[in-house]
Amino acid sequence: MRALIVVPENNTTMAPEMAALCPQLAPMAVARVTRPARTLTHEDLPAYADATLAAVAPFLDAPLDLVFYGCTAAGFLAGPDGSAAMVDKLRAATGATVVSTAGAMAEVLHDAGVASTAIVTPYLPPVNDGLRAYLAAGGIRVETLDSFLCATTAELGRITEQQVHDLALRTVTPASEALFIACSQLPTLGILDDLRARLRIPVWASIAATAWAGARAVAAERATAAA
Repeated sequence: MRALIVVPENNTTMAPEMAALCPQLAPMAVARVTRPARTLTHEDLPAYADATLAAVAPFLDAPLDLVFYGCTAAGFLAGPDGSAAMVDKLRAATGATVVSTAGAMAEVLHDAGVASTAIVTPYLPPVNDGLRAYLAAGGIRVETLDSFLCATTAELGRITEQQVHDLALRTVTPASEALFIACSQLPTLGILDDLRARLRIPVWASIAATAWAGARAVAAERATAAA
């Protein structure tokens, strides 16, 4: 199975963590999307969509089976409908099953059966507001949210796994039904098990949710093909 990861050009986390979570898909190619060095805005979305399709184009020399669209901030700003439209464009361009990280977040929380969640992000308020609206559209309330408030990709790239772990523990409350760490750049592979053991609630992060949703999508495709 040939898989492609689509991420912002600054992303250094998703490819190695996805390889660890989905060794059966490794090695996975990585399409890097040109983006501003600052945080994304609504006004950036049309150009970002064009840049996404341009980034994918060099990988279409051979058939792709699975595409992971890991551009989380763009997904939150676009909202469920806009994110779905981008997934449709990628599906049309690649002929592959496409899994978006933004969609995986909502899907895994629904699967956990929670009505609200604590959230950790690195984003500025406009993207955080988009995340809240994205989940609200699916009936999930953001109970509490804390952010590293990164204004640039350089700030984002300096965040460590320990810092994510510490902010996560400060963000949850005794009433938290779940915890989600949102952003495919934040490193989380080594901390999720510890957070789950400490908190005794569902704990997910963008990359882990994407890997989970990818496995689910592949299983559904195979079941359909076998029927």
